[in-house]
Amino acid sequence: MTAFDLSVVIVSYNTRELLRACLESLLRQPCPCEIIVVDNASADGSPAMIREAFPQVRLLAQPRNTWYCGGNNIGIAAASAGYVLLLNPDTVVEGEALATMRQFLAEHPHYAGVTCQLRYPSGTIQRTGSRVPTLAYLLANHTPLLLLAGWRRRLSERHWYTDWARTTDRDVGVAPGSCLMLRRDDALLDAGLWLYFPEDDLARRLGLPFRYLASVHIAHHEKSSTRSWLATRIYFRDLLVYVGRHHGLLAWLLMWALTRPLLLAMWLKARRSASRKVTP
Repeated sequence: MTAFDLSVVIVSYNTRELLRACLESLLRQPCPCEIIVVDNASADGSPAMIREAFPQVRLLAQPRNTWYCGGNNIGIAAASAGYVLLLNPDTVVEGEALATMRQFLAEHPHYAGVTCQLRYPSGTIQRTGSRVPTLAYLLANHTPLLLLAGWRRRLSERHWYTDWARTTDRDVGVAPGSCLMLRRDDALLDAGLWLYFPEDDLARRLGLPFRYLASVHIAHHEKSSTRSWLATRIYFRDLLVYVGRHHGLLAWLLMWALTRPLLLAMWLKARRSASRKVTP
């Protein structure tokens, strides 16, 4: 059996063709790696495609949807290498991205992890890498306090490093889970979260900076399979879990109370949209 020092973990749910392109790009990389796909009970033939076209990929097909965090934890637990890359299935790895990130992490033990530049297929650089969100930032963006536009703008500018164009290397507080390399012993995600805020939780738990490398990049379609009322509910559920974990009970109660009006408005909007679709 080939020994690898890097395992790539991909959690997939109904992304067959995007996943195919992602796996093809990984196999073209000069950096050999163990590839693990955790399929969350896809109904689009993804597991069959992997078995047929990529026999060298380790497929962990799940009987139910274990969500992003649960699926990644399954993959991390199965990984054999000392370094783990959490990678979205809607990415295409280019150049020597894997080797460059792995080398950085091996040479810099005082970093929690490393990411690289993410680009849309058009070549536009995506806004990734941020500070750890403050409670004020979360309140300003997820409650009726978002109506305080000036306050919200100032918090967002600080949170997203708006003076930085993502064309240079930089230390960041939070790196994107769509492309995040970690040491395997640090990589397990909070099992209480389903889809959202695992990178923010990791940043708080590990307490070390992440490095953004602009010298290498990965194409990221950023295909959203989560734009639905269910995804919205999960988002606000995970928001409350995260706030409770890191800001305490009083902050949880405040966030719960202030998010109810916004969540109700989103539910009414989703209901109206659904009714228009079924109206002849």
